[in-house]
Amino acid sequence: MNNTVIKKDRQLGEILSGMDRVMVAFSGGVDSTYVLKRAQQELGDQVLAVVVASELFREQEFTKAVQLAEDMGVRVYKTEIKELECPEIVANNPESWYHSKKLLYTHLTDLANDFGYSHVLDGMIMDDVDDFRPGLRARTEAGIRSVLQEANLYKEEIRALSQELGLPVWNKPASCSLASRIPYGTELDMQKINQVDQAEQYIAKLGFDMVRVRYHNNMARIEVTPDEMTALLKYKDDIQAKLIALGFSYVTVDLQGYRTGSMNEVLPEQTLETEVS
Repeated sequence: MNNTVIKKDRQLGEILSGMDRVMVAFSGGVDSTYVLKRAQQELGDQVLAVVVASELFREQEFTKAVQLAEDMGVRVYKTEIKELECPEIVANNPESWYHSKKLLYTHLTDLANDFGYSHVLDGMIMDDVDDFRPGLRARTEAGIRSVLQEANLYKEEIRALSQELGLPVWNKPASCSLASRIPYGTELDMQKINQVDQAEQYIAKLGFDMVRVRYHNNMARIEVTPDEMTALLKYKDDIQAKLIALGFSYVTVDLQGYRTGSMNEVLPEQTLETEVS
């Protein structure tokens, strides 16, 4: 572990130790897990992990997050939000991500006020600043603390620190709202969400750790890492049959491979600059 990362982690500890009772928005991913662990180390039993269920996230992820927090010995509060009851989210335009985060953060701050917690922490990291993140604005408006950003920590640094602490998710692939598979302008509904969810889970069970199935009306665009494309084609007949059965008419593979935010590549540069700033 290099000295720069050690210093950043020490700064994170100082930030956390200056708080009293904190709620952590806990997804079970590498970033929020590290926040939860370090908060527990600094503040002991003054930490509450809040795990939020949503129609736009897999139920398995919710269950695993609850189990992980309990295994860590942290008190857990389970709750839910209804994103598909919000017209601004269903509309699925670039601003929908703001409304999604606003719904989440408002719910969390309401809980914090009800339960008497002075701070709500999330797992946003420095890498998030470089992507299209309308949620940053919603976070700032709600007064949520992104302590990993405050300590200037990046994903690879958090993975290394998490591995050193023995956290089981240190190398867990990134996950995101299933809405990220649906192109802007196509309204969200459970049929589309279930379609991409089932398609991704099928391909993942074939042995692919990182997979996205992007929805384009009757066409599925599959993203896997470039080094796994050859392996993917070995299953092309099975994948074709499964995805056709799920309701797609055409099945394609994206030759650029998996990358975060690929649906944002069609957005005008001005939109990206405005939302990130």
